[in-house]
Amino acid sequence: MTELLYQKDSYLKEFQANITRVDPENHAIILDKTAFYPGGGGQPADSGWLVIGEATFPIKRARRAGADILHIVESDPPLPESGQVALGKLDWDRRYQLMRTHTAMHILCGVIFRDYGASVTGGHMEPMSGRMDFEFETMRKELIQAIDTAINEEVANARPVKVDILPREEAFQIPDLIRTKINLLPEGIQEVRVVEIAGLDIQADGGTHVKNTAEVGKIKIVDYKSKGKINKRIYVNVED
Repeated sequence: MTELLYQKDSYLKEFQANITRVDPENHAIILDKTAFYPGGGGQPADSGWLVIGEATFPIKRARRAGADILHIVESDPPLPESGQVALGKLDWDRRYQLMRTHTAMHILCGVIFRDYGASVTGGHMEPMSGRMDFEFETMRKELIQAIDTAINEEVANARPVKVDILPREEAFQIPDLIRTKINLLPEGIQEVRVVEIAGLDIQADGGTHVKNTAEVGKIKIVDYKSKGKINKRIYVNVED
């Protein structure tokens, strides 16, 4: 099982780990611990590098495989041997942009749930941009303008962002913990990672976030459209 360092410290840029095995079929390296996020919940996987001895392996992407994280690397140089020590280096600029974007999406979700009671039906993000779908029957320009103003007020409020890992039974005592229309947490998961924007939003979430909403920067709603009778999509950019 790979220890997931990013779950407790999203700001970890480098880390040292042991190679537990290699996967020639996927051209992947498996470590005993990692700070690389493997993707999920709409957030793309991290990229970066593994330095092993004199060799540097660019990581195309990290991917979950059961209890392990596969670090899928470029074809050259040849894969290392198990037991060696690796220095992991994240593509930090990209990761930090994704952290800002992910927190921006939680701000958007928190404001819409608080002000309109609408559940999330889907979403995706890239560095500094994203989209999220909500259960709205109608959406108009005035509503979008009000949401845009409200989400940027929450950035300016500089709300702390807190992460906890709770026993499943305790986590599910939190009202409205699951903001998606469908509960995506498998029954077998006994510990739930909970991300809270103080006074605004609290959700079960496995991704990476900044420590304070002030780090996000300005959020701009750039478009919206209908994706069904009660499904409306909002597109946002995060600006420096």
